Amino acid sequence: MSATDTAPAPAFEEVVITTRRGVTAPVRVYEPAGGASSGAATVLALHGAGGWLGDEPVLAGLAGAGLRVVAPVWPAWSEHTDEDRLSDMQDFALHGWDVATEMGLLRADGAAELHLMGHSMGGMIAAEMAALAPQSVARMALLCPAGMWLGDHPIPDIFAMLPYQLAEVLFADPNVGEEVLTGGADFSDNETLTRFMVARARQQGMAGKILFPIPNRRFSERAYRVTVPTLLVWGRQDRLIPPAYADAWQAALPDATVELVDGAGHMLPYEQSAAVVAAVTSHLSG
Repeated sequence: MSATDTAPAPAFEEVVITTRRGVTAPVRVYEPAGGASSGAATVLALHGAGGWLGDEPVLAGLAGAGLRVVAPVWPAWSEHTDEDRLSDMQDFALHGWDVATEMGLLRADGAAELHLMGHSMGGMIAAEMAALAPQSVARMALLCPAGMWLGDHPIPDIFAMLPYQLAEVLFADPNVGEEVLTGGADFSDNETLTRFMVARARQQGMAGKILFPIPNRRFSERAYRVTVPTLLVWGRQDRLIPPAYADAWQAALPDATVELVDGAGHMLPYEQSAAVVAAVTSHLSG
């Protein structure tokens, strides 16, 4: 099932929090099916450099499967201008834990009940969070995460690409990609184009702090600390971070499995959302 033929996502609640560091963050909360979150496992979901879209089929699908999903928005992907407060990878990872603390997702006795999930840049940050505090994570799912570098498989420079070029490298089907990336915006309208380019410049500036010039912050040297069971979900047609990286991640992590998804590129949450939901749900409930 692709993002274009999924059912409409159920409504989510958005709350705005301020962390102890003073960073303001909107947070989407998807309650589990039936609305009864008491006793439901919670997933802290982290978005990639594209941000959350209006319709997030994987987040909605996880909620439909009985999970509570908490999905913060990174600085620069909202109207709040706190991006100058985060400077490097440690800041990003600690901000993730600050959000978890502010949202009451961590048990006082230190028991690991929280699941982590991240896509691309978000997967990179989730892995760093798990390396910092593995005792606080129950299970983790990483969707084609950034964070490693293989000389035989260099990752293209997304910061130098135009929107149509991004669609070609991010999606198995570029036609679907253009529609998803632009949200149907009419770029013949100068005001619309200007808003899009200004927002993209902010987001690229923020993402560039951990992804530019190459998405490698020596995570492989810390991977041994990630002792939690980890699922790596990869689009078989990923042309940005090819499946060879799935093997590298699996080799670096102490407890990791890989699931390749056909008919999906780097943006597999939007191309094959049902397959992603099924794989992640099975792993987190294992």
